[in-house]
Amino acid sequence: MSAAGIALMLGGAGIMLAAGPAQAAEVSYATECIPPSISGLPPVEGTTKVQITAPATAKVGDEVDVVWKFTQAASNNPNVLDLNKDVVQPTGTLKAAGAQSADIAMKGPRSNPPIPKNSPMVLSDMTAKLKLTKAGDVTLTPDAYNINVNQIMSTDTKCTPKATVGVGATIKVTDAGGTTGGTSGGSTTGGTTGSTTGSTTGGATSGGTSGSTTSGSTASGGTTGATTSGGAASGGTTGSTASGGSTGGGDGQSDFPGKEVAVDFACTAPGPASIQSKVTINAKKSGGSYALTVKTAKGVMNSPADLPAGALKPSMQVTVGGADKGTVAVTGPANPDPVKAGAPVSLSDMTGTYKPGASGKSTLSPGDLSIDVTLGGAPIHIPCKVSGSAPVSLELDTSAQPGGAAGGSGSATTAGSGGAASTSTSGGLAQTGASGTGALRALGLVAGTVVLLGGAVFTFTPWRRLRGRS
Repeated sequence: MSAAGIALMLGGAGIMLAAGPAQAAEVSYATECIPPSISGLPPVEGTTKVQITAPATAKVGDEVDVVWKFTQAASNNPNVLDLNKDVVQPTGTLKAAGAQSADIAMKGPRSNPPIPKNSPMVLSDMTAKLKLTKAGDVTLTPDAYNINVNQIMSTDTKCTPKATVGVGATIKVTDAGGTTGGTSGGSTTGGTTGSTTGSTTGGATSGGTSGSTTSGSTASGGTTGATTSGGAASGGTTGSTASGGSTGGGDGQSDFPGKEVAVDFACTAPGPASIQSKVTINAKKSGGSYALTVKTAKGVMNSPADLPAGALKPSMQVTVGGADKGTVAVTGPANPDPVKAGAPVSLSDMTGTYKPGASGKSTLSPGDLSIDVTLGGAPIHIPCKVSGSAPVSLELDTSAQPGGAAGGSGSATTAGSGGAASTSTSGGLAQTGASGTGALRALGLVAGTVVLLGGAVFTFTPWRRLRGRS
């Protein structure tokens, strides 16, 4: 006798067979994915295709298994970064409605094959259990999902539907003790498939910390006419000039506090889109040179991911103007404590030595900022240029010193070293004598793109990697 005949006989005898899993029809829906802020990419749109599997029939009180299978992620892994084996993990929300309402938390294992650049994304099946509490039809509809990539650092991309999503499966639930012969549901109608916006092609999914990066402090862009004491290193008098803080010179004064000025920085991917901060340059005279301390505002940006202690170091090229010309390299120590994803990041105070190359009134203004991050042994260089011209923070009465900054090439010496190390004004950062660093290496944007890591999962516009950000 056939299996179907046996089933009919058992059914006629009042014996209820356990329902097999109901394979739902494929559901397609338009999706918007927010890449991690550190990737430097805007929100992107694509199409997600999934299948929801659940029992066709069940009884009140049953706890059933539900499976969410991705048949198509919102985009390919772009031509940026090869993803290693078992670094991608999806999570999501499945909406139960009808006789019973619930948000079902779905989760898949961190299990994937190696995913080469420019190839389809592979996401594991997500599973969950649902306790059935009421009789009737319970519909299951896919909703938002998140892609976590743990390669070099942990990043998240959050993807949400941009249109009404169709039902993926239906469970017919009967009261305990009753029988039913319901069939499994599965709507093939979902949200409309999303066309790619802008100049991008394809959908988007990514592994990076979601959420746009914002600066931790607001700052107006213009110069400030009022004079303030901007974090003086010691109790020197504050200056009151339109060009900056204290005017240094004779009379035995050794501490020269600068004026706090607002500066906008435009950064390059993989950094934030922009950084706005108030900056103060203070000086302490030592012989004919000046030990500089550059302070930025607290919380200049939000961390795009969990950063261990010692992962982030700032540096800056202070611009010398007025009677003197050049740049002075200053650097700060790495972050002493871990920083959680999304938490404000404060840059450490940066120090270096200014050796004047001309006599007269010389000015010091905030210059280009660099943020160097090391994660998993991979260096990431984020250059941030001053937008427009930065206001003067400090004016000093200087006397020319041998090997000083005049002439436009700039110089910086390690405090106490007595020697000068020239800094190049082209091609990025060459060796400087900034305190505590020895040499800063111009890592370049190519190395920086490594930070796209999980962000590379759903970024699909390679030209964006070369686009100025922050």
